[in-house]
Amino acid sequence: MAYIFLHCKGRARLRSWWRCRVLCILPMAAGAQGPFACFTLAPKMKKTVRKSTLRSGAVSITKPAPASPQAPVPDFLRNTTLHSALLFVFAVLLYANTLTHGFVQDDAIVITDNMFTQQGIRGIPGILSKDTFFGFFKVEGKETLVSGGRYRPLTLVVFALMYEVFGSNPLPYHLLTVLLFAATCVLLYRALLVLLRGWQAAHAQAALAAWMSALLFASHPIHTEVVANIKGCDEIVALLGSLGTLWLVFRYADTGRVLWAMLAGAVFFLACLSKENAVTFTVVIPLALWYFRGYKIGTAWRVALSVWIGFAVFFVLRGAILNWKFGGTPLDLMNNPFLKIEGDRWVVFSPAEKMATILFTLGKYVQLLVWPHPLTHDYYPRFIGIKTFSDGAVLASGLLYAGMLWLAVRGLKRREPVSFGIWFYLLTISIVSNIVFPIGTNMGERFAFMPSVGFCLVVALLLARLPSWKTSVGVALGIAALFSVKTILRNPVWVSNERLFFTDANTSVNSAKINNACGGLLFEKAQVEKDSVRRQELLRQSLEYAERALRIYPNYKDALITRAGCRFYQQDFEGAVSDYRLAAEMAPDDKNVRTNLAVALRETGKYYGEKRGDLARALQYLRESQQLNSNDPETARLLGVAYGIQGQTQEALRWFQKAVDMAPNNASYLFDLGTAYYLAGDRGRGEALRKRAVEMDPELAKKR
Repeated sequence: MAYIFLHCKGRARLRSWWRCRVLCILPMAAGAQGPFACFTLAPKMKKTVRKSTLRSGAVSITKPAPASPQAPVPDFLRNTTLHSALLFVFAVLLYANTLTHGFVQDDAIVITDNMFTQQGIRGIPGILSKDTFFGFFKVEGKETLVSGGRYRPLTLVVFALMYEVFGSNPLPYHLLTVLLFAATCVLLYRALLVLLRGWQAAHAQAALAAWMSALLFASHPIHTEVVANIKGCDEIVALLGSLGTLWLVFRYADTGRVLWAMLAGAVFFLACLSKENAVTFTVVIPLALWYFRGYKIGTAWRVALSVWIGFAVFFVLRGAILNWKFGGTPLDLMNNPFLKIEGDRWVVFSPAEKMATILFTLGKYVQLLVWPHPLTHDYYPRFIGIKTFSDGAVLASGLLYAGMLWLAVRGLKRREPVSFGIWFYLLTISIVSNIVFPIGTNMGERFAFMPSVGFCLVVALLLARLPSWKTSVGVALGIAALFSVKTILRNPVWVSNERLFFTDANTSVNSAKINNACGGLLFEKAQVEKDSVRRQELLRQSLEYAERALRIYPNYKDALITRAGCRFYQQDFEGAVSDYRLAAEMAPDDKNVRTNLAVALRETGKYYGEKRGDLARALQYLRESQQLNSNDPETARLLGVAYGIQGQTQEALRWFQKAVDMAPNNASYLFDLGTAYYLAGDRGRGEALRKRAVEMDPELAKKR
């Protein structure tokens, strides 16, 4: 039997039911009670009322799952205001130990090394008019190294405003991130309450399911990368805006007020400005209307039209800013994990290898959602190796996702909430799966932030089917407790780059990127270490990490530079020159690499001249160094010394004079020039220059 809920304006009574507006039509269990009066519909009336409700944007007939055997949950669990507050506090407390952290990892891209953010308010026009990575790379064209380009200005504008007020103090940024995450948890809870309203008519456990979903989401350790890393605000705001859009669309569907639709479009536009993966909600929201308001597909799309308008405005704006560039497929392993070496060149994976690797990665996401250990911020090549369909894990993942898809399709017609949760996960994971477009790496825990909503919803809905609400709550609290412990213990790893890199290097042992990052940190420490024994130990460790990275990715420019630096300080000058040459070939326009190569060549020439007495080889290295960096006075001085020893007086004088011209305040260079004139027979001029040099630096005579 079907019943109709009526919402009456003013003080209308049941006897004047024709003055009331239809809210929903739902099958009801016998004896069900609620705040609205129910009237039996005659069979001929059902079709008429259904058309009327669809036209007005109200709720139509739906077919929920069979009634749960659970006893009604207590009023305490229905107190949405209380539980919203508790969820907010819970989320803040979970991440309170990140508030004292510094800027870490990708925070450099959006804050500490971003020239626009560091200009404060003055940098906002640059943020709005350029690719998100442009402020970090500072060079036209480099921002396109990652396929597809990035236009995510919203959070950068917020950071610029904060930088104007707080400068480089990380505390306010971390506090903002935690508060945004807590707000997202609350909004998820409230949005699910709105979604499950129709289900609640047949299931008293809907409020419980919404609460358990939000609880599991808040406590899940896979979110530590997003919340502990300030850059993760883009993920948080994208989901926050998408959930807000979902809530607003349902308000529009339930009330028919156009204002809600207009607000939904505006909020969704902002969500897209935070991160592009919000686009998946253009499908998630109509699907939710199908499941939880019983709309036909066409009606659902019309109700969600404002969402599509918001996305269309973003898409056009993004295209105009990025000149409609969507990027190609870079032949750089650090930006394209689907490359392999064949012979002496890099080639793309075969289609089968690529799909097998993607399937394995998708299985890894599910594993981390179910069992979030171990966690790492680095899944770069070759954390996940080249996979084939002969791999058991690939086949298992394929079967898992085939089963999920079957359950999702099977529940589509029946409008089963669990089926919707599966669809939510599949739709939101698709855009970061490397199937739709390349994302520049195999995977990342931050990419599971939005899809985890679907996972948590499915788990909560299954728990709600347990015989007793006490059992459901007990299991949910037990899972949340375990998740919380893992989250709290994981957070301190994000306190600094050093701790993060060296902790996760134990997990991501096959990642070229993290091995190079560890090597780079150790090299930086070696450069400032005053104790020679300790410095050599740091250089040795740095060299090990760099060589490990190069075994994984032989053409890794950054690792070559790190190894070259280590070799240079270990006085393996020829090894340093060899590595810098390779790096310069890979990046011929990189001025820093060319400068480092010039310095290595200079020191190699000095070594052959002073230690080996091989002037011919010394001059060879020095000349090449001077060609790369013609403004280095030390190279000019060394050339003067080498030519002077060979007896080429005029050449020696020429190079000594160049050194003085480039560094006129350097007393040592002036003294050498005077000595050269003295030896050339011009004693008067030589003595005058040396006297001037001693006047500039009285200690010079003692040194000489």
